[in-house]
This record gives sequence, structure tokens and C-alpha cells, in this order.
Amino acid sequence: MGILGSEESVRVELEEIQRMLGACAGLQRRKDEDEQFKGVRVPSMGVVDTDDEDKLVCVTSGVSYLGLVIVKKLLARGYSVRIIVENQEDIDRLREMENSGEMRACNNNISAVMAKLTEIESLSEAFHGCRGVYHTSAFTDPAGLSGYTKYMAEIEARACENVMRACARTPTVRKCVLTSSLLACIWRDDSQHDLSPVINHDCWSDESFCLEKKLWQALGKLRAERVAWRIAKETGLKLATICPGLITGPEFSSRNPTATIAYLKGAQEMYANGLLATVDVNKLAEAQVCVFEAMDKNAGGRYLCFDDVVEKQKAVELAREIRMPINRICGNLSVAGDVPARFRLSNKKLSSLITITHRCCDREC
Repeated sequence: MGILGSEESVRVELEEIQRMLGACAGLQRRKDEDEQFKGVRVPSMGVVDTDDEDKLVCVTSGVSYLGLVIVKKLLARGYSVRIIVENQEDIDRLREMENSGEMRACNNNISAVMAKLTEIESLSEAFHGCRGVYHTSAFTDPAGLSGYTKYMAEIEARACENVMRACARTPTVRKCVLTSSLLACIWRDDSQHDLSPVINHDCWSDESFCLEKKLWQALGKLRAERVAWRIAKETGLKLATICPGLITGPEFSSRNPTATIAYLKGAQEMYANGLLATVDVNKLAEAQVCVFEAMDKNAGGRYLCFDDVVEKQKAVELAREIRMPINRICGNLSVAGDVPARFRLSNKKLSSLITITHRCCDREC
């Protein structure tokens, strides 16, 4: 995570972003009675056009590798999108997008707001007027060898709890899509002989096993998703969770490096068990939007999302892309051929939903 500067420096940065976004988004300063910075509100947040109110959604970490693609998919489908700016890193990313011309192609359907994931009230203000929330935020620790520490796991769960409670207390928010991880489903003690050979949306990683093996990102995603479901059941908020494999796509190793390294902790065991899978960032974003829209009907629950299960050739390509020795992914199997895996991943639930949705769109139903 980036580190916020002083209150004044943040305000200066946001003023520059206001000029940067221009017609794309308006950012204005806001002072509370105690003169402490609580957030930057979009001018239209107080009053939402009734013609567009069902199309206004909020994306946390909207300038992250995944968040940005989700934002683009939503804009292309006619949504108005509010992105949460969390820290200096996000501000820098917005500037990069402006300098590269990436932001100039957008229209006035995108806006940005500063909010703190540590403050429920701040999040509730950011969600005001939105009909749905995509919680995509993830946390990495540059000081950790894998980019993710036990402390980050605790932060992930607390932030997710804050987002869910803010969604529940914001009257306009009807539903939330949470980006979890396949890691929250696959880590179990495989010495047990009664484990099902199929890993699907009903499977959960074992928390004690994650603690024992120091699988911190799996632990963080697991705890975050569990607390999200607990709050959803308590409050009646509609929730769907997407559990993707390793997120790949254009320049993923350079644009999403710490998350990639953190995901691959335990890669040898995942590979040996047939549980190391990848998903293209664009397909993941499309799946998120598909699930979000289907939630107005009967969709919900958990969805596994992946394209390919990594086998020998794919492992070679992955190792080359991330500049990692092949044995760090395949272990001793790097010098052997592919062998039958004990487990099999199934994303049948998501595939069925996408198929039905496409058929419905083709028939304009």
C-alpha cells in the first residue's frame, strides 16, 4: 500500500487530479467541522440523476490492475463508475493514466473519491448513491519476501469487514461483488483420505492449515471472504464472491508484481495437485460484471474463475514471464512429464451462468 502524505499535500494532489480528469470526473475538497480530511466527494454524489441511478456503481482500488479493467468493462456497458482513491499510489497511477492518454478516452460517467478502508463512515460516504459495490482491494507488503505477510492478512479481513458494513448501512447499495481468490478454496491437508477430488465453489481452505504453512495470502482471502458472508447473512445484503486463479494478462508480471509473487507461494504443491490455475484479467472482469448483473435475478454465492490449469508447457511460459526458475513452480516435476493430479478444479457454476447469460442476450430476453 502507498503512504499518504500530509493533509495539505494530499489536497494539492487531488486538486491536480480534478484538473486532470476534467470532464471525466470532478473531485472537490471537503472539510468536516473538526477540519480533518475525511474524503473528497464527487459533486454529483448528493444528487443522482434518476435516469442513471441504477447504473451508478463503486469500485474499490479502481486503478489497480484488475480494478481498472473492471472499470473499463462497466463504462463500456453504460454504467457510471465511482472509483475509490485510497493512497498516494493511486494518485500516481491516475497521473500515469493521464500522461499516457488512457484517461482522455473516458467520458463524464467516471468519477473518483478519496476514502479510507479503515473508516466505515468514510466508505459509506463514498458509496452514497451507488446501487452496487465491487470490492477489489488487495493488500501487499513490500517488506514481506512474498509481498504478503500475516499482518497483511489481518488488514485484508478488517478492510473487507468495513466495506461490507458500509454497504449494509448505505441505503442505496443493493449488492456487492467481492474479489476473493482460488487460494481461499484449495488449501487443505491432502494427507486426509476423505477429501473430494473435485474442488468447486463449495470448497473452503482450512484456516489452521494456512497458518501452519504460513500461506498468508490464502489466509487473508479466506478470512475476508468468511467475514463478508457473515455480514451479508446478518444484514440481508446481496453478495457474490469471485474466486480467481492467478491473474494474468498484458504485462501482468510488471503491473501486478507483488500480488503475483504472493499468489505463487506454495506453487509447487498447487502444481503437483493440479490446483495451480490462471485467469486472464479481461475474462475475470467480464465474469465480475456478468455475475453482478445476474444478481438481480437468482445469481449469488461463490464462483470459481479460471481459464487454464497449469501443466508443463504453461509452467514454462509462466516461469519465463515472471523470471522465476521453473523448479520454483514445478519442483521435482520440472524434469518429468505431466502426471495425473489428485484433484480437479471445477468452475461449472460460473460457466453455466455465463452461458445462460449469453443465450439470453442473444435472444434479447
